[in-house]
Amino acid sequence: MKRLIKTGPAALFLMILVCACGREEAGVQDYPAEFDTSPTVADESESSGKPAAEEKTGVVDMEISQTGWTKAVPAAYTQEAAEQGNVVRLDYQSEDYVRGGSTITKTAYVYTPCGYNENDAETRYNILYLMHGWGGHAGEYFDFTATKNMFDNLIANGDIPPIIIVSATFYNENSSTDFSSSIEEFRAFHQDFENHLMPAVEGRFHTYAASTSPEDLKASRDHRAFGGFSLGSVTTWLQFCYDYDYIHYFLPMSGSCWYYGTYGDFRFEDNVDFIEQLVKDENLDERGYFIYHAVGTEDAVKSQSIGMAEEMLSREIFTPDHYVFYQKDGGYHDFNAVQEYLYNALPLFFRDAE
Repeated sequence: MKRLIKTGPAALFLMILVCACGREEAGVQDYPAEFDTSPTVADESESSGKPAAEEKTGVVDMEISQTGWTKAVPAAYTQEAAEQGNVVRLDYQSEDYVRGGSTITKTAYVYTPCGYNENDAETRYNILYLMHGWGGHAGEYFDFTATKNMFDNLIANGDIPPIIIVSATFYNENSSTDFSSSIEEFRAFHQDFENHLMPAVEGRFHTYAASTSPEDLKASRDHRAFGGFSLGSVTTWLQFCYDYDYIHYFLPMSGSCWYYGTYGDFRFEDNVDFIEQLVKDENLDERGYFIYHAVGTEDAVKSQSIGMAEEMLSREIFTPDHYVFYQKDGGYHDFNAVQEYLYNALPLFFRDAE
């Protein structure tokens, strides 16, 4: 098992040039500009010894080291595939959990793979939910043609099985998108997910859930994944804390767990203590879970991911079949990095699903 080694400090970034919500050209910040970075890198002694840029590109092997470098998305995977999936808008009823529980309408966008037939109830699909970062919106992961093309090509080339992908939001029609309000929204999102979003999506689309009852949704957890970028990564960690009964696979991209603490008060030890105890109390080692944690070496807010990874890797309970940490060499806080994390992680998901 690899461990992380310290390097020298990097210069302080004055602002994040690319926002987590993916509007790269807008230059909107994903976090407050005043932050500190304490960069470290993964030890490559048990891998190829080379950054990803020097390695042959391709999907990561099913057996991977616990830490290492992501591999670049082949250019062909960002091009339009011969077999293309479809993206549809889904409006659903929910509650405003931050402001007293009034009835609201929320929106998600749902990708179905090529060949999906709504009248074919016999064919079932694994499902991945994705969450944006600060200031983002529903459907954001499909705003980038290259990312949607990559999903199509991963399926067409047999790297992953056909999959349903949901691009959701923790905001609603009453939400403010300022930073403190955004924290309130994603902290409450697990309630929307359990009570409204998941039943709305899986009541319409053909997943492995036999029905939308909590019992059937829990019974199909091996066929469900959740990932997110930046504040969506923080949301993903909270999904693990709250919704481990419903989700087997997790992809936090550039962010740490804030079950305790918040931005600038990350409380890594307390959060990992909580996760470790949760794994023990809920028998998750035997039931199965897998976390693919990723960040870029040039990500302006990478220090929280590094701190979280170092604490996770210091505990013997988080073995490589349950937790891995990978970095994109030269990766920034942007959707180019997100594409690479998805490309590397998705072929490792649903291995335990029958």
